[in-house]
Amino acid sequence: MLSLQNRRKAMDGVIIVLLAVIGCTMIYPFIWMISVSLERTANVAMPFPPRLIPENFAWFNYRLVFENNALLLAYWNSIVIAFFSVLLSVGSALLGGYAFSRGSFKGKRLLFFVVLATMMIPFEAKLIPMFTMFNDLGLINTKYPLILPSVINALGLVLAKQYFDQLPEGLRESAKMDGAGEFKTFFYIFVPLTGPITATLAILAFQDSWNSFLWPLVVINDQHLKTVPLFLSSFSAENGGRLAGVTMALATMSILPILLVFLFFQKYIIRSVALSGLKGE
Repeated sequence: MLSLQNRRKAMDGVIIVLLAVIGCTMIYPFIWMISVSLERTANVAMPFPPRLIPENFAWFNYRLVFENNALLLAYWNSIVIAFFSVLLSVGSALLGGYAFSRGSFKGKRLLFFVVLATMMIPFEAKLIPMFTMFNDLGLINTKYPLILPSVINALGLVLAKQYFDQLPEGLRESAKMDGAGEFKTFFYIFVPLTGPITATLAILAFQDSWNSFLWPLVVINDQHLKTVPLFLSSFSAENGGRLAGVTMALATMSILPILLVFLFFQKYIIRSVALSGLKGE
């Protein structure tokens, strides 16, 4: 009979192996995508059977991708939209989270439930009213419809509120004793402590903005305003079947920014759900 300690070690080993298998299964399509993008002859015939290491390694497909400025322009549009979307999304979430966490006003609880309720409304149900509103404002075919909706960030607000709830109330009371108002307390006392949750909100906002496809497809018709997903979609529809290597190179370049941002900020995700480390209430 195995001892309790040995049984636990065996179970941990089984779990690690199982997680490794699941991880390899999930990452395989991405490795295959990169492999096809580096295959010199992929535009002539899709490599079969699928292989992880390209047989004729070359950067040919990536040179084709950057042969003209179309992808660079799409990159620029996506970066500009994502940058301002992240600023608005994170800023509104932190301000709203602080108000619901530390503020005291009539109807606070009811209003917070209303915010939670908005998370259950699918985007498709809001698409037509949003399009009508921006069309009446004359903002269709501009970057504004892709940026301004980021102000409404219910999930970010809830996450920020939970984070602020974990911070000691004594910080606010001390600031009040020193004569600081609410805005000064927020910006100088609480905001410097929100690094982890700010990074997490920024990752979520950036990912949401960069991957957005349906809404830009509805409000953008100008070729010069296309984002990376729109550019990739139009290229795949026209050439995906006969230019598999270039299509995979475009797909790789489209996910690269998200991957880099996530790898850079991933440590903050765990810290954002932990206590601040400060003691006291």
